[in-house]
Amino acid sequence: MAKVDVKMPEDFLLKFSRLQSNTDAVAEKVLEAGAEVVYQKVSSNLSSVVGSGTKYPSESTGELESSLGVTPVKMDKQGNHNIKIGFAEPRSDGKSNAMIANILEYGKHGQPAKPFLKPAKSASRSACITAMQQKFDEEVRKL
Repeated sequence: MAKVDVKMPEDFLLKFSRLQSNTDAVAEKVLEAGAEVVYQKVSSNLSSVVGSGTKYPSESTGELESSLGVTPVKMDKQGNHNIKIGFAEPRSDGKSNAMIANILEYGKHGQPAKPFLKPAKSASRSACITAMQQKFDEEVRKL
């Protein structure tokens, strides 16, 4: 049987040990910092695709853009912290914001796709990680 030892960097272990009972609070702040970066990118991408490149005048009400938001950090059954960026429901016209966002992202018959979520995910990945690392370091220094 093979054995593998993984050693954590000494500076990381030192930072982690300083968290002690503040782990949950720090995790929430770190996730919120990352979510803000991604939210900004999704919001700007959405604004640029709504109503653009249509054959007919846009029927956009602005409701989809205004329903975009970030959930509070929640802990799941496995003890993982989660934060989500998505659309609030319901709409005033009875349709689903998730359905309309899906049609924008992937298109439908007669309406070409105008991706805004996937490009936002790709474009904001490194900035999100950087923001989360900076927030983590900031919170550890406070302790």
